[in-house]
Amino acid sequence: MAIDPDLVRALHIVAEDRRGASSDAAGAHHLFQTSTVTALMDARYDGDMTIGEVLAHGDLGLGTLCGLDGELIVVDGVARVGRVDGTLAPVDPATTTPFAVVTPFSPGAPTALRSLAHDALLVRLDALAPAPVSAVRMEGRFDRLRLRSVPRQHPPYPPLDEVVQRQVEWDVTDVEAVVVGFRFPAEATGLEVPGWHLHAMARDASTGGHVLVADIAHGAAWLDAADEVHVELPPGVELSTADATMRAGIERAETRHGD
Repeated sequence: MAIDPDLVRALHIVAEDRRGASSDAAGAHHLFQTSTVTALMDARYDGDMTIGEVLAHGDLGLGTLCGLDGELIVVDGVARVGRVDGTLAPVDPATTTPFAVVTPFSPGAPTALRSLAHDALLVRLDALAPAPVSAVRMEGRFDRLRLRSVPRQHPPYPPLDEVVQRQVEWDVTDVEAVVVGFRFPAEATGLEVPGWHLHAMARDASTGGHVLVADIAHGAAWLDAADEVHVELPPGVELSTADATMRAGIERAETRHGD
């Protein structure tokens, strides 16, 4: 099912091939994405862009690496990957990615955050979001971060819904951390994860991963509106709207945890 043309216009989505994406499309309040969540759900895990190429479009972001080899976290233009052993490591710029989202982060003034459990934190971020598509960076002390990563996959690749059943989860408590991510409206499900998609890293870079739970003790949030979304479409990948089955699978992949 093709993505709704009205949604494309409303979100200012620009689809481009790899040649177009390799040009300098970075701009204030622009968001750049390679491939789609639907493609990832369908086990398209071989990347066609390098991390170096992705970083030319932004200095804050998230994603994964070729073969789903960990959780990509981009903070201040530095790419790191959180793996199933709980470690966080720098990423070689030549490494390819099947899915990544970055933006040249240009936020407004920070907003203080204090004593917010995970669900309340997401509600607060929704209230602060300056646009339907928004980027966020949070810094502070977290009472608890529940993180996850998945093991690297090898061909023939299983669908993502199966992969997350073998994900590894761990808790980090009383930690200084940076959390980054994006919010997309429900109508964009398939292009992206609906709602808030967050990745985190400890301030000392000792660990990091996909965020399942974030309970913040105190800190601050910076938010930035995205007024244009550039999507690089690998060969065979199209912009599409997720059906009910795909929507349910995306929700499971995003939020599934054993806590």
